[in-house]
Amino acid sequence: MLEIRKKEGESTGSFLYRFGKRVKQSGILKEVKKRRFKGRAVNRRKVRLAALYRQKKQQSIARLKKYGFRPSK
Repeated sequence: MLEIRKKEGESTGSFLYRFGKRVKQSGILKEVKKRRFKGRAVNRRKVRLAALYRQKKQQSIARLKKYGFRPSK
């Protein structure tokens, strides 16, 4: 939990500036933005097919590197 107290004689503007800096440094804002929308659940078949595709692609890239070719994108 983030707790910031206003210093004696500190202006409201400088307090808000200091508060904003601390919030950014703590990563709270980034976490809130990340959790803003819930992603859709992906079914197991799709996950499995994607993993197989990645594995096949990595193997073909390794084979091309072995023979001295640069893999195209």
